[in-house]
Amino acid sequence: MNIEAVKAIYKFEMARTFRTPLQSIISPVISTSLYFIVFGAAIGARVTEIEGVSYGAFIVPGLIMLMILTQSVSNGSFGIFFPKFLGTIYELLSAPVSSLETVIGYVGAAASKSLILGVLVLATAGFFVPLRIDHPVWMLVFLVLTAVTFSLVGFIIGIWAKGMEQLQTVPLLIITPLTFLGGTFYSLGVLPPFWQAVSLFNPVVYLISLFRWSFYSISDVNIGVSLAMAAAFLAVCLGIVAWMFRTGYRLKA
Repeated sequence: MNIEAVKAIYKFEMARTFRTPLQSIISPVISTSLYFIVFGAAIGARVTEIEGVSYGAFIVPGLIMLMILTQSVSNGSFGIFFPKFLGTIYELLSAPVSSLETVIGYVGAAASKSLILGVLVLATAGFFVPLRIDHPVWMLVFLVLTAVTFSLVGFIIGIWAKGMEQLQTVPLLIITPLTFLGGTFYSLGVLPPFWQAVSLFNPVVYLISLFRWSFYSISDVNIGVSLAMAAAFLAVCLGIVAWMFRTGYRLKA
């Protein structure tokens, strides 16, 4: 394992984030805070408790997941897309750096950025609603699992995309809708049976369900099933990335 190569990629990507703190950190936190104000304070005052949890507190895990998912995909895709776009990817491919080390560097940086934002949003939420975390260790595990998985999704999109339009289309038309329809602002129990069944085909449902359980010990889906689905989704992403590097798909063309 070439640790120095991994550190170089990781530090470069993290430095790019801290050069633009307003866009990379402050703006996402402010945007998510608006959700707390609108849904937690304005709408939450008119909504009854959900499984013994106030609506404002109920949506906190979903909003953190919304932040983690969207930022992980964005950071992961832009990180690998620009070396491709600028042509510097060939320098990386010809260097004594393995595909595993490349993925660890880029995905590790993307996941780290998302985790920083997730922690900031969690701290911000405490100013708006009363919070409790029943399973803090599991919360951290699920947070890291989600950040890594969707950073891999972003990495795949960044390699696949041929231009900025494709780079932004998948997150806008697929990732964001799946997140909003994954139980971010509601419990699956309020849906008709047919739509509850349809929602189970959405992988984001299992991630939000796991994360909400770590806060309030309530879950829309069995915890064991959710863990298995999250692990399977991670394995699929790893398999796709491995195939891309093995075949040189849109990397060596």
